[in-house]
Amino acid sequence: MVTVAESTAIPSAQPRPRRKKSIQGRETLAGFLFVSPMLIGVTVLTILPILATVLLSFGDWNFVQGFNGFKWVGMKNFDRLFQDATFLKSLRNNAIFLLVVPIYLAISMALAIIIDKFVYFKSFFKVAYFMPYISSVVAVAVVWQVLFHPSFGPINQFLMAIGIENPPKWIADPSFALISVMTISVWVSIGFNMIVYLAGLQSIPKDLYEAAEIDGANRWVQFRSITFPMLSSTSFFLLITGIISTFKVFDLIAVLTQGGPAGSTTMIVWYLYETAFINLKIGYASSMAIVLFLCVFIITILQWIGQKKWVNY
Repeated sequence: MVTVAESTAIPSAQPRPRRKKSIQGRETLAGFLFVSPMLIGVTVLTILPILATVLLSFGDWNFVQGFNGFKWVGMKNFDRLFQDATFLKSLRNNAIFLLVVPIYLAISMALAIIIDKFVYFKSFFKVAYFMPYISSVVAVAVVWQVLFHPSFGPINQFLMAIGIENPPKWIADPSFALISVMTISVWVSIGFNMIVYLAGLQSIPKDLYEAAEIDGANRWVQFRSITFPMLSSTSFFLLITGIISTFKVFDLIAVLTQGGPAGSTTMIVWYLYETAFINLKIGYASSMAIVLFLCVFIITILQWIGQKKWVNY
């Protein structure tokens, strides 16, 4: 008698690569659809203009003539740039203008500490100091233009009242025009930086100050050993954004001085604007934009390298 053994085969679970791939493909497509408005905007409004600026910096082009008027000149724009006395003066003015950043950072930190620890009605002072930052730049410039009037301005009237016979002419004097614009920039920038410092002060643990008081540390020691190191990351952020903003200063110059008198307040961005949109030298202006980008990039890299030694996270 022959017995036939019937074996039952257990089916093994087979992967379904096609279905997995189709699900992943749909998820990827959905993700691209969600981010496509941002990608299109960044590409059209940022990446393409940057690439066009790099290309135009090696050419001579007046956009009124159309694309047929483009002429390739290589490095001639950059060679001419560093022989241009006006550009070199604007570069020097921008370097001097950088001094406003540590000035308003120091004032903002001091005000933030005073308001946080010693002042009642904190909300009122926050709003009062923040108002210049959110006010229209044109309105601010017009107000300071009146204050700095060489003959009838309140500042010079006060100086003459206390015995100064020949006060500075401020924005009308090449020796004081840049200082005047720097003063306005400091006044406008204090509010924003103070608010950020106040937020940084709120994040410092109070236990550190209590322990320092128990050890007998006075307020200066507490500031030097606790407050300043704990605010170093906030200061680093404000330092980078402040330096970048000084290289982009344009509105104050456009309303107050238009680069004058005698080019004493000409900044790189203002000279770039004049070259591109008044003199219609697009290629030459593009080379200025490249130099401006390199200046900001190099300063930012140096700050990132230096922050490893003095920034505490």
